[in-house]
Amino acid sequence: MSLDVSPVLLEQAERGEVDEKEFVDCVRTSLPFAWDMISDLVARLKVDGGEFADNTTPPPNEHARGQLLRALASDAIRGALERHFGVKLAFQNCHRVAVFPLDAASDHAHARFTSVRSQILNQSPELRDC
Repeated sequence: MSLDVSPVLLEQAERGEVDEKEFVDCVRTSLPFAWDMISDLVARLKVDGGEFADNTTPPPNEHARGQLLRALASDAIRGALERHFGVKLAFQNCHRVAVFPLDAASDHAHARFTSVRSQILNQSPELRDC
């Protein structure tokens, strides 16, 4: 799953400076399923509050799953999304994405969510091949 990089953005990178807003827009248009999921989680966190908001519904197809993996496995993409939305992102498996507020109060919840214990408890036979 690759980003659909415009010639202008490619030229910026070749010169050494990339406008992060343009990079984030490239991510938005290249990975719409991942973008929509993260956007929805951020909105849910803002409306509902709480320690975090997460998704537990598997993607509808492998293409959508690939978008999530691409967005969250890339440090550059993940970091840009975190800065853009003002959240911390966490990822447990092929679809369990969570957003956490950027405050010290969420540190414990984030540590719990990203723990080895939570990873093991979030496994199931149907997720084995995701």
